[in-house]
Amino acid sequence: MQNYVFVIDANKQPLNPIAPKKARRLLDKGKAAVFRMYPFTIILKTAIEYPIVSPCQVKIDPGSQMTGFALVQNGHVIWGMELEHRGGLIKKKLESRRAVRRGRRNRNTRYRKPRFLNRRRPQGWLPPSLEHRILTTQTWVKRLIKFCPINEIWVERVKFDTQKMQNPEISGVEYQQGELAGYEVREYLLEKWGRECTYCGKQNTPLQIEHIHPSSKGGTNRVSNLCLACEKCNIRKGDKSIEDFLKKKPDLLKKIKSLAKQPLKDAAVVNATCNKLVKVLRTLKPVVTGTGAQTKYNRTKLRLPKQHWIDAACVGGIETLILKISQPLLVTCKGQGGRQKAALNKYGYPTRHNPLKPIKGWTTGDLAKHQKLGIGKVTPRSKGSFGFTPLGTKGYKSCKPQDISAIHRKDGYIYG
Repeated sequence: MQNYVFVIDANKQPLNPIAPKKARRLLDKGKAAVFRMYPFTIILKTAIEYPIVSPCQVKIDPGSQMTGFALVQNGHVIWGMELEHRGGLIKKKLESRRAVRRGRRNRNTRYRKPRFLNRRRPQGWLPPSLEHRILTTQTWVKRLIKFCPINEIWVERVKFDTQKMQNPEISGVEYQQGELAGYEVREYLLEKWGRECTYCGKQNTPLQIEHIHPSSKGGTNRVSNLCLACEKCNIRKGDKSIEDFLKKKPDLLKKIKSLAKQPLKDAAVVNATCNKLVKVLRTLKPVVTGTGAQTKYNRTKLRLPKQHWIDAACVGGIETLILKISQPLLVTCKGQGGRQKAALNKYGYPTRHNPLKPIKGWTTGDLAKHQKLGIGKVTPRSKGSFGFTPLGTKGYKSCKPQDISAIHRKDGYIYG
């Protein structure tokens, strides 16, 4: 079951989304045309003065690496999307740029006066790798509002308690226990260890919290000493040390030790961005927030599988939920590639300059429809004909700019 199709009239007014079968009929009869490929939207050739629309709610499950989106209309999930962020890539590029600049300053060149260290960051500043998550989520909500009659935004607002996660046994005056104590530890471990047994890799089975270094031999309750194991592996390990238990599996032992020491990076990312994300979305539509415990309870009660877009659909207080789709739109952030105007060599000098302006209104990666070749990607050239690569093929063919019409402009995302 595919995502529902967005519909706008001739005045670009959003109407109720329709099933793909109905959209095909409108296109075949010539009553509508393709307006946008991603998300797939058709535009009617007539205007509707007083449309009867049923409002939708866009639900969001923000994550460190992946964010889930779902559109719910009258208890039916009609559209889903999973957005993969590129925060790690942004951080890597900024570190590379910093290294090049540092090397250039330390070279034996003309003297440069040091800058004053009185530069202050504005209130609410976030690193670019985190700010990117908020901006891309905001961008997609704005797009959905253009193509769908949305009246509310529902967001899962999780506050991971890193103190409780580091030391689950903390209590009393040392810490005032909150509502989600214990839940966050287990949820964090499920995400960290991939929802499978750490020792045998078994999935879809009840998992128990297990001490890597046995508590009977001085092992602590810190999250870095906890993992998940099925009942069989937990009994087999008993109070053995991890080295004795996995002495015949050195590769697995090395993997577990390195993974156990990983910091609470994902939890810190969600904590840092959740409040600002809600604040930004409130400027677009009314926002309803829900907790992570509520989302998991809804998904478990309705017996739905664990996926990011399904988690998004389960955000907030719901009684029933019917999935009208099974395959969400998969989107990966890649960026526009226009921030760095020149590519540098290892010495920090420019080797080539990237053109930032479109060529005859086209940029590399735009999707277009050719009269004979069908739909494909465009490679514009400043002189002569353009390159055109039909979807699903390798190598491009020459075409004239006047023979193609734009379907989807390159927007910094890869779709699947």
